[in-house]
Amino acid sequence: MAEQEKSPNRLKNIVVAVKQVPDTTQVKVDPDTGTLIREGVPFIINPFDTHAVEAALQIKDKYGSKVIAITMGPPNAKETLRRCLALGVDDVILVSDRAFGGADTLATSLVLAETIRKISEKFGSVDMVICGKQTIDGDTAQVGPGIAVRLGLSQLTLVDEVVEVDPEKRTVTVRRKLEGRKEIALARLPALLTVVREINLPRYPIVNRRLLAEEAEIPTWTNEMLKLPGDQIGLKGSPTNVKKIFAPERKIGEILGDGEKDPAGAVSLLIRKLAEKKLITAAS
Repeated sequence: MAEQEKSPNRLKNIVVAVKQVPDTTQVKVDPDTGTLIREGVPFIINPFDTHAVEAALQIKDKYGSKVIAITMGPPNAKETLRRCLALGVDDVILVSDRAFGGADTLATSLVLAETIRKISEKFGSVDMVICGKQTIDGDTAQVGPGIAVRLGLSQLTLVDEVVEVDPEKRTVTVRRKLEGRKEIALARLPALLTVVREINLPRYPIVNRRLLAEEAEIPTWTNEMLKLPGDQIGLKGSPTNVKKIFAPERKIGEILGDGEKDPAGAVSLLIRKLAEKKLITAAS
C-alpha cells in the first residue's frame, strides 16, 4: 500500500456500489394492494452494477488500484458481494442494519456516502466511485449522483467509455451517452461515475476465485460504526412515499391486412397507420 501511494501512475482505491435486486422478470404485482410480490422471487446483482464492477476491474488492471465493493442491504446480500469477489474485486463490505430498512434514495445515498468516507479513513483515499446507471427495481438513477453531492465529488453520469485516467494529473476522461448524441467529458479526481450497459462486456468468474469467495468472511458495517442520526436513515429519513406500483394495461394489437397473400399491401397499410399516429413521416 505504501508503494501504491508513492507511484504517480497508480490510483489508490476504487469503490463500486452494487445492489442486490429481485429478478424483475419474475416479479408480479399484487392487484389488490399494488405492491410487489417478493416471496419466492430470486435475487440477482443489479445488471447495471455488473458493468460498474467490470469498469472498475479494467481500471485496476491498467493502473494497479484496489477495488472495494460495497452494498447496503439485508444479510443475504452477502451473496452479491461473493459474486464481486469471484470476479476479482479485492475487498467487500456489507452495510446492514435494521435502522437502514425502508430507505429511499435520499437515505440510501447518505449511508453509502458515509461508508465511503469511512473507507477513506480506514484504507486511504478513494480516487473513484463507480455505480451502475440505475437499479432495475427502483429505476430512479438518483443514488449515484446523491453520493457525489454528499461527498463533494466530480460526477460523470451515463458513461459508456472510460477514455483515459491520468493518475498524475488527477483527471478522468469519459464518453457519455446522452439522448441523441455522445459527449466527451473530463473531470478531476476524486470522481463518481455512473455507467450504462454499453460500456463493456462483464467477465465471468474464475472457478478458483468463486471457490475462495464462497469461504470468504464478509465484513458487516452497522450504524454503530457509521454513527448517522436516526432521523436521517431508514424509513424515518425517507421523505419519498410510493403511492402505488402497478403493471400497465396491455393494449390489444391490431392485425393489418393479410401479410401472407398481400405482403406489399400490408406494409403500405402499416406505413399509413404509423404516419397517422405521427410515429413516422410517410414519403409523399
